Amino acid sequence: MHPSEVLFQGNLQPAILPACDHYAGSEKLMRKSIALQQELGPLFDITLDCEDGASAGNELAHARLVAELLQSDDNKFNRIGARVHDVHSPYFAQDVEIICAAAQRLAYLALPKVQSVDEVARAIKLINTHAAKAGRKDLPVHVLIETHGALHDVYAIAALPQVQCLSFGIMDFVSAHYGAIPGSAMRTPGQFTHPLVTRAKLEIAAACHAHGKVPSHNVTTDIKDTAVAANDAQRAAAEFGYTRMWSIHPNQIKPIVKTFTPRLSEVSEAAAILHEAAAAHWGPIAQHGRLHDRASYRYYWTVLQRARQAGLSLPESVAALFNGTPTELPQEAH
Repeated sequence: MHPSEVLFQGNLQPAILPACDHYAGSEKLMRKSIALQQELGPLFDITLDCEDGASAGNELAHARLVAELLQSDDNKFNRIGARVHDVHSPYFAQDVEIICAAAQRLAYLALPKVQSVDEVARAIKLINTHAAKAGRKDLPVHVLIETHGALHDVYAIAALPQVQCLSFGIMDFVSAHYGAIPGSAMRTPGQFTHPLVTRAKLEIAAACHAHGKVPSHNVTTDIKDTAVAANDAQRAAAEFGYTRMWSIHPNQIKPIVKTFTPRLSEVSEAAAILHEAAAAHWGPIAQHGRLHDRASYRYYWTVLQRARQAGLSLPESVAALFNGTPTELPQEAH
């Protein structure tokens, strides 16, 4: 049996996505980002932005541009998503209709500023109506958690089957407290120490892991010093359980991907353990004086999947474990 079938015993495996979600709002930045993805490969996702990152007053043409880029040959890996206007905007339905015409090439649709699980469910219903016209079922939906209501319903939102990822919108979240949280909490070090902000981050991550979804960490607003983005990514992963992070400048992409990618020593350890486990038909083993069984195998299997997602070459001893994978990796899904 394949590891995913043995280790998860028929349960849905946790979603695994590229570690970096790069946002681009202007046509120039969109095309530049797509060119970079062609160069580096599907190591990061691109979200074409129709909301805060886009200019106002040209909403119809902008949505059409997003659909055009999705359907172009430049969308080489089908790892480009889009963020539409919020559900209360007069442009929301227009965005969904136009962009979902390219649903066959769309990686996901991101919903900002939702207030409740009911709003997300209604939005998904509209998305499905238009995506079905393009022959696409169950289009992944990413939800931004940036309001009090969304944080209150975060577990219910994560439980929706079509929701694949939850992102923390730190700037809107802090702003929603109208000065009760200082502006310094939008950036490091405050974002990792202020109790209301850290509570929100932990609730989002916990909800995602409870339902096998991907928690995506907020932006780093310092776009000049890439070490800041790398440090934020390291803390988000090590202290808060995030497996993905936003980028708002091309120079942030590589540091984020590198930080979230398992180290070679981790990959080697995981490969050695799983190779021996497979030989033991996934029964318990002892290696270097430590007991391992299916509980730890699930962890090490995830390490290998994340390494493969990041483009690392896996040891030959475990390469065969990925042959005939029942559930393909995200970049191969469409």
